[in-house]
This record gives sequence, structure tokens and C-alpha cells, in this order.
Amino acid sequence: MLAPAQRELEEIALVHLELVGPDSARKVIDRIYSALEKLQTHPNLGIACRDRQLASQGFRMLICGHYLCFYRLIADTVFIYHVVDGRSDYPTLLRDMRKVDLT
Repeated sequence: MLAPAQRELEEIALVHLELVGPDSARKVIDRIYSALEKLQTHPNLGIACRDRQLASQGFRMLICGHYLCFYRLIADTVFIYHVVDGRSDYPTLLRDMRKVDLT
């Protein structure tokens, strides 16, 4: 998991903690981690990104409830780039992901 994705998970947990409480925060983070762990054995579990440029770079999206996890499989390693609320303006994030250096 790359640093931006880790920070985003922490922010998600804080929002749930403040709005609903510790049990909600724990449940949502556990659900996301559980989904991400499945990528270790099933890296193509997610769907190809709808954005053509991202899809051509190998980005995939795993849907976990209201959250979207953007990742790429490079060799045998899954790299988690971002975890975002699908109800947010995440297409803005996609513009930043298009700048990923593939070298």
C-alpha cells in the first residue's frame, strides 16, 4: 500500500470515528483491508478503470461498499495507489493518477 492510500484510509477511519464512533471506524477499515487482502491471491478481482488512459496503464478498481480502491499489478506485486469514497469527486483524483510515471 502506497503512502497516499494509507493516509486516505486513516482519514476514512477518522471521519467514521467522529461521525459514528469507534465501532463504525473499525468495521469500515476492516472491510476495506479484508477486500484488499483478497487481491493477494486474486489480483484481477477488481475491474479495469473506465478511464481509457488509466486502463491502458494497468489501473484497476476494487469496489468495497462506498469506497473505491485503485491499484495496479506490477509483476507479482499489487500496489494500492488510492482509497476514496465513491460518493466524492474522485474523478479529480483520476486526473492526478494519469501522471504516474511507468518507468
